[in-house]
Amino acid sequence: MIFTAADITAGQQIFLRRGLQQYGSIVGHGGYLGPDYTADYLRRSSTIVLDDLQATDVQDPRGELVEMMRTNRYDPSSKTLTYTDLQAGAFTDLKAHYAEYFGEPTTKYGLIPNMITDPQEIHQLTAFFAWTAWAAAAERPGHNYSYTNNWPAEPLVANGPTADIIVWSGLSLVALLVGIGVLFGLYSRWSQRMGWHASEAPALAFRQPGEVAVTPGQRATAWFFFVVALLFLGQALLGAALEHYRADLSSFFGIDLAQLLPFNLARTWHVQLALLWTAASFLAAGIFLAPYISGREPKRQHWLAYGLLGAVALVIAGSFTGEALSVFGVKWAKGSLLWDQQWEYLDLPKVWQGLLVVGLFLWIAIIFRGIRARLKTESRFNMPWLFFYAGLAIPGFYAVGLLAGTETVLTVADYWRFWVVHLWVEDFLELFTTVMVAYIFVMLGVVRRKIAMQLIFLDVILYSVGGVIGTMHHLYFSGTPVEHMALGAFFSALEIIPLTFLTIEAWSFLQLGSRQESRSSAPFPHRWAVMFLVAVGFWNFLGAGVFGFLINLPIVSYYEIGTALTANHAHASMMGVYGMLGVGLGLFVLRYLIPAERWPDRLAKLSFWSLNIGLAWMTFATLLPLGVIQLWHSINDGYFEARELGYITQPGNAILEWIRMPGDIIFIVGGVVPFLWITWLGVRYRIKATTHEVPIETLFVEETPADDGSPAGAATLPSSRYGSDRRGTSGGAGTGGSG
Repeated sequence: MIFTAADITAGQQIFLRRGLQQYGSIVGHGGYLGPDYTADYLRRSSTIVLDDLQATDVQDPRGELVEMMRTNRYDPSSKTLTYTDLQAGAFTDLKAHYAEYFGEPTTKYGLIPNMITDPQEIHQLTAFFAWTAWAAAAERPGHNYSYTNNWPAEPLVANGPTADIIVWSGLSLVALLVGIGVLFGLYSRWSQRMGWHASEAPALAFRQPGEVAVTPGQRATAWFFFVVALLFLGQALLGAALEHYRADLSSFFGIDLAQLLPFNLARTWHVQLALLWTAASFLAAGIFLAPYISGREPKRQHWLAYGLLGAVALVIAGSFTGEALSVFGVKWAKGSLLWDQQWEYLDLPKVWQGLLVVGLFLWIAIIFRGIRARLKTESRFNMPWLFFYAGLAIPGFYAVGLLAGTETVLTVADYWRFWVVHLWVEDFLELFTTVMVAYIFVMLGVVRRKIAMQLIFLDVILYSVGGVIGTMHHLYFSGTPVEHMALGAFFSALEIIPLTFLTIEAWSFLQLGSRQESRSSAPFPHRWAVMFLVAVGFWNFLGAGVFGFLINLPIVSYYEIGTALTANHAHASMMGVYGMLGVGLGLFVLRYLIPAERWPDRLAKLSFWSLNIGLAWMTFATLLPLGVIQLWHSINDGYFEARELGYITQPGNAILEWIRMPGDIIFIVGGVVPFLWITWLGVRYRIKATTHEVPIETLFVEETPADDGSPAGAATLPSSRYGSDRRGTSGGAGTGGSG
């Protein structure tokens, strides 16, 4: 017996516990510095077997190798996998290799010294790698390709793109072209009934900061955004440290950083903070908007808000402690649900992950408590209910990640965790974004609720068509049936269609806002918040749409998965969409909490341009060119070669990594730090809470036309139940948008 199923599971748990998925990858998913261990084991074991075959009298060693590696010797009835003697010998040799690699006494690989030295753990870890490599080469029963659809590309075992990979790549391109054509056809035909238009803009004056009373719960959100900014700064600094590892693995300006902050721990925290600070900004914005939705705030709502903030801080501190203990291999913490690191993106130890889910449900309970009175009077498909449904989906779909445990079979775990990575982040956070931004525009008097609801339902349809089924593009090579590739390729191509529509509408809204501001007697107080929302539209199209589509084509993903092109898409979409939105929401809220005389408009402007310039520099100067070069190298020389640490850190690539430094400095110093200072002003100078009741959905006053008998330009609050209901109706102050 070489190894058992229990060894494979234990090896998987070691791989996750020690943060190795944040260093390298398995079946393509994970970190980008270390190797992909599936491809690594497959190449090394094939080379060992080939050398042994060439030392014998076999006439065709390469043909014999292909036959040996592709023959499926698994017996389902006995649940036994049979290795040949040469495969067994290769396993023994590779145990020695990984013992040397993970037992390296220095930090030359960006890992802590003597990371894994226990022979049993090395045996189990090697068994896990061997199992994934076997699935990558052995043919799926009844087919002429492996369980991973012949991934990775490995000529030694005759792994190359399958017919399905090529055909579905072509068909997904056709689907995209047809979809874009249909979108523009529909838009040209019904554009006057879709989106933001000048006819929807009444003559109004925006209520200025200082004129808008705030509730205790709204005032509490200042602390939320201060914490958000601190987490944002921490994430950015960790990102800079990770980039330095790729530019100079040996030292951090003379400091042996890996002794204290190894690459895998830094990336774990970096990825977690990206999710946590953006999600926290959504939580705060939801709490701030709730009183404007209901018209009142329940008593002691602010204490619940502070309690939620404390719970979030506790989860962050506890999970970060657990991840550090796990990566450093502290023995007493091994195997604990409180401390063991989990799968990439769901790295929080299980207890803290569960507490985060509880915290998210507490947040939606706070929202429900705040808008309950309004919900009782509304149809289940009106905007208050849509706001609640979209908010409820956030804890609901994040909780799905609890189904992926460290003992769960890799294919099943990938399925559930990408519900979080894709459905939660790219679909339901996107949906909540749409609802929240639409509500803000309604409250500012830019559009009527009817138009906002039409846009929300349109986005739900467009995102659902491509986004939900398109989740399968993450599972091309994880051991799922080929049908997942067909669905993932086809529907993920359609995801760019709503992003194209939103980009067009972002430009339309910017033009509408300019015209509206020129007609208003009071200045628009949210210029830079809206600019961040426009930036969201731009990066949504470029980062999530163009860069995402580039790597989602099966034939491209086959060669590039786990390369810098994946990182390019991740940074441009996550920071470009949710990061920019988080900052924009912060500026929107803080504009009402910071006294007008202390509002630092120049810092908001500096933060906007620095964050966008820094992100563009990051993508176009480093990540995109590196990704293209690495993709070319993968196709021309091999996936194993393109993922080797020696290739990633070679001088030519290191130059491109160093070129990114000015962009990172601009991003952090010019973008993050000013935002942090603005949030500090919100904490230090926030206005007093003076009310528990506020006008419903009204952050504006309508300007009365001069010909209705009232003084020209007189401003009044809308007289109807909701100001947004009567704008644009005949005979009212907002008719036709006249001023």
